[in-house]
Amino acid sequence: MGSHEGTFDVVVVGGGPAGATAAHDLALAGRSVLLLDRAGRIKPCGGAIPPRLIEEFEIPAELLVARITSARMISPTAKAVDMPIEGGYVGMVDRDAFDEWLRERAAAAGAQRRAGTFERFTRDSDRMAVIHYRPKDAPDGTSVSVRARSVIGADGARSEVARQCIAGAREMPFVYAYHEIVRAPRPAAGDQRYEATRCDVYYQGGLSPDFYAWVFPHGDTVSAGAGTAQRGFSIRTAVGALREAAGLEGVETLRREGAPIPLKPLKRWDNGQDVVVAGDAAGVVAPASGEGIYYAMAAGRFAADAVEELLATGRAPALASARKRFMRAHGRVFWILGIMQRFWYISDQRRERFVTICRDPDVQRLTWEAYMHKRLVRARPMAHVRIFFKDLAHLFGFARA
Repeated sequence: MGSHEGTFDVVVVGGGPAGATAAHDLALAGRSVLLLDRAGRIKPCGGAIPPRLIEEFEIPAELLVARITSARMISPTAKAVDMPIEGGYVGMVDRDAFDEWLRERAAAAGAQRRAGTFERFTRDSDRMAVIHYRPKDAPDGTSVSVRARSVIGADGARSEVARQCIAGAREMPFVYAYHEIVRAPRPAAGDQRYEATRCDVYYQGGLSPDFYAWVFPHGDTVSAGAGTAQRGFSIRTAVGALREAAGLEGVETLRREGAPIPLKPLKRWDNGQDVVVAGDAAGVVAPASGEGIYYAMAAGRFAADAVEELLATGRAPALASARKRFMRAHGRVFWILGIMQRFWYISDQRRERFVTICRDPDVQRLTWEAYMHKRLVRARPMAHVRIFFKDLAHLFGFARA
C-alpha cells in the first residue's frame, strides 16, 4: 500500500544536527525542503559543544544546560590530571531538546517536517530520485513516496541512504557507544568524585579497552557512558563500574541509550548524481575524542552548499565539494587524532603515559585552544616543539609516568 506525496528540491533524511542544519540552510535559500526524521530517537552523546559552534551556528544561551570550565583525565592507576580552561568554557546540551530546537528552526525557515522511517531509494521513469518511507504510527506495509531533485542522507552511522546509494558505505568501521542519563548527585562534603562544572574522562582498560569512558554534567542530569569497538566487551557492565567510581551508583537512572559511532570519514560522500551524505552517515566523528556535534553541523552546512550549487547549475560534480571542503577544514585534525587514538589507547601502560602528558601546561593550552576554535594553533611554535620532545620522551620511556 503506497501513495505519492509531492516533489521537493531537497529531501533531507534524518533530523539530527547535520540534517537539521542542512534543511535550515536550504530552506533559508528558498528551496523546497522536506525534513524526514524518525521520531523518538536520541543518540547516546556527551552533549559537549565548543564556543565556535555556538557562534557559527547562532545557538541561543538558553539551550546550554551547563558550562564546563575544566576536564579531569583519570589514568588506569586512578591518577587524576585536571585541565582547567583558561578564559573559556565548553557548553553542554541535552540532545533531545537541542536536536528538536534545530528541527524547529529549519521548519521556521520553511522546511516541511514529516515523521517517518526511510525505507528505500528508487527512481522514476524520468530518473528523478524517489524516497519511500513509512510514516510514524502507520500500519506495517504502509508506504509513502516523494520525488526529490536532490537528497541529503543524514540518518546516522548505519545510514540506509548511504548503504543504498554511496559506494563503500557498508564497510564503515564503528565504535559502539552506550550511556546512561542519571540524576545529578549531591556529593557529600569533601567528595570530589563529581563536579557540576567538570567533565571527567576515564582512560582505563576495564571501562573501555580501546576508547574511553566519560562522566559529563548536564545541569540536573549527568551522562555516564563508554565506547568500544571490541566485540564481546560488556559495555553496560563497564558503565555500572564507572558510575560506582564516579559516585553515581545510588542516583536515579532516567534512560539508557546505545548506538554505533563511526570511526573515520567515508572516502566518498556522494553518488555522482543527486545524493550526498553528512554527519554520522558520512563518518565525521573525531577520532580519539569522539566529538561529533560540531563536525556534523559543519558537514551538514557543506552538504547544503553542495546541493544548492547542484540545483543552481545542474552540475552533479558539485556534490563532491562537501567532502573536499570538510577535509580541507578538518582533515588534518582527524588525521592527528586518529594517530593519537591508535597509539595511546592501545594499552593501559600507554594510557598511563598519555594522562601524564596531559599535566603539561603547553599540552593543556594548545588542546583547549584547538578544541574551542576548531583549528590547529600555529601561533605558538615553541610550544609545539616542546610538546614534540616531551612526547618522544614518553614514547621511549625516558619520562616518568
